[in-house]
Amino acid sequence: MMVLKGFACSVNWPKPNHRPCGDIDIWQFGQFKEADEALNAWGKVQNSRFKIDSSHHHHTVFYWRDFMVENHYDFINVHYHKSNVEIDKEFKQLAADDSYSVNVNGEKVYLPSPNLHALFLLRHAMNHFSSSEITLRQLIDWACFAKAHRKEIDWEWLMDRVEYYGMTRLYQVFNAICVDDLGFSSSVFPSVQFEPGLKERVLKEIIAPVFPTEEPKGIIRRIVFKYKRWKANGWKHELCFKDSMWSAFWSGVWSHILKPSSI
Repeated sequence: MMVLKGFACSVNWPKPNHRPCGDIDIWQFGQFKEADEALNAWGKVQNSRFKIDSSHHHHTVFYWRDFMVENHYDFINVHYHKSNVEIDKEFKQLAADDSYSVNVNGEKVYLPSPNLHALFLLRHAMNHFSSSEITLRQLIDWACFAKAHRKEIDWEWLMDRVEYYGMTRLYQVFNAICVDDLGFSSSVFPSVQFEPGLKERVLKEIIAPVFPTEEPKGIIRRIVFKYKRWKANGWKHELCFKDSMWSAFWSGVWSHILKPSSI
C-alpha cells in the first residue's frame, strides 16, 4: 500500500505531528478492486460489513474506525481535463517505483518516489486551485517536501513536465509565496522567478477566496453557482492547464452525467 498526500507529506515537516491530516489516501498499485473485495471479505468474518462508497470518480471510500479512507484507482480525476488522462498515466508509471517506504507499527507502508511526489503535489494543488480553492498548508507541504528531497528530485525533468502541462507560471508563483511569505530559503528551489502582480493575486485568492467553499443547497442553485464560479475562475484555469476552458467545461459536464451525485 502506498500512502498519498496527508501522511506522506507529514514525514517531511520539521514536526510531523504538526501537520493536520484529514482523510487517508491510498494507492494499491492498481489492485483497488482486490483491496475492496478483501475488505468486504474481512468484514464478513468479523460480522461487520464495510460500506464501500463507489459514487466518486477516481476512488472508492470507506471508513476505518473514525477515519475516512480513499482507495484510489486514479491519482487524479481523469474526467475533468483531457490532460489529466495523460498525466495520470505518468503518475501510474512513476508509482511502479517501490523503493521508498516507512515502517508504521511493524508494517511497511510505501511512499511516492521524489519525482512522482513532486509532480503529483503540484498538479493536485493546481486542480483544486483552478476549480475552487487551496490552503497555505498545501504550499507548506510543497516547500517542506522540496526542502527534504531537493537533491533527489530530477529538477530538469520536473520543469519539462511542468512546462508541458502548462503549469509554469503558477509553479513559479507557488515557489515565490513559499520564499517571500512563508519564510523558506530560496535555496530550496532551483530558481525563484515570478510576476509580482500575479503572485499577490494568487496569494489573495488563497487567503480569501472570491467564492465561498460551501455550495448552496438545491440542484438548480448549485448548478448556477458552479457555472458562475467556473466563469470567474477562467484566469486560474489558464495558469494550471494546457486544455482550453471549453474543453474542460464539456469534460466536466460529462463527468457529472457519469456521476450525478457529484453535481
